[in-house]
Amino acid sequence: MQYRPYDKVLLFSGILTSIGLPGSLLSRLEERFGKIVYISEKLDFDFTDYYNEEMQTPIERYFVAFESLAMPDDLAMAKVFTNDLEAEYAVEGNRRINLDPGTLSVSNVILATTKNRAHRIAIGHELYAEVTLIYHRKGFESFKWTYADYRSRTVQDILLEMRRIYLDAVRKENKPN
Repeated sequence: MQYRPYDKVLLFSGILTSIGLPGSLLSRLEERFGKIVYISEKLDFDFTDYYNEEMQTPIERYFVAFESLAMPDDLAMAKVFTNDLEAEYAVEGNRRINLDPGTLSVSNVILATTKNRAHRIAIGHELYAEVTLIYHRKGFESFKWTYADYRSRTVQDILLEMRRIYLDAVRKENKPN
């Protein structure tokens, strides 16, 4: 049987932070994943109070995307790295930064997580992944499990911009020399 190679994806990370967006954090992400080609504007994170006690408030949301396209199965190791990086910024065991790596393809947005639920699949290293959004008819469609901020027009517009970056990168990679 012949296997088909994976299509490369855009690796990105959602960032929740109560300490701003430290340059040292961005540097560490670039050291591991390559040049950052996109940083979203700061968004107020008021979709849930789930993180308030641990992270303190106010909490800001950012998204970053990386220039080098990745293989979809790189997501598990990206989550392992970002979990370790979160610990470096923790204060007395409480996170001040929450990093949620994901992949963006032509057809979907997939997020990695440590929590198992009925709609998630194991991806190794005791981690799981879920299809959070699908791309259909020039926009994203959500599911009942999609996080509230990912359902918002603001975040979906950011993801559409990252999708344009991804499609440009794919065209460049596939362009004959």
